Amino acid sequence: MKLSRGAIVSTLTAIVCLYFSSAFGDVRVFFSPNGGCTDAVIYEINRARKSIDVAMYAFTSRPIARALVDAHRRGVRVRVIMDKKFAEKSRFSKHIYLMKRGIPVKLVSPPPGVRGRVGLMHHKFAVIDGRVLLTGSFNWTASAEKLNYENLLVFHSEEMAAIYEREFNRIWNR
Repeated sequence: MKLSRGAIVSTLTAIVCLYFSSAFGDVRVFFSPNGGCTDAVIYEINRARKSIDVAMYAFTSRPIARALVDAHRRGVRVRVIMDKKFAEKSRFSKHIYLMKRGIPVKLVSPPPGVRGRVGLMHHKFAVIDGRVLLTGSFNWTASAEKLNYENLLVFHSEEMAAIYEREFNRIWNR
């Protein structure tokens, strides 16, 4: 029996989620288009009390940007890393909106690699209060929510959050 690529990806995703749910706490999974990814992100941002660190390749979502600003106004420390090339090319990028409202944003590109080529800051994750991790293929854009096939994993796990927090800080402190 030959399985389709979609069936294989779905099966592997389920296996990974089962493994991580037993090893790393509660996991919730969302898919788009129109599968609640944006709502899940906003829900977790709204629950933040201390900190939100975001590393996001493409960030054009107005509702998510507003939720981050609201969190910042509640006294939550918010920091955002975005891909420099994407942010500077997209007229819908939310980096200027966030910076104008007092949120520190760093636009970065990885150091040049082979033959001087520069890659992308292609991460898509957020760490909230050192205990919640949002990650997956889901960019924070309207297209990701309404048009694209994307996924979002929400881990309620200090262990998983700590791994990603180290990566965030490695890039932030570069």
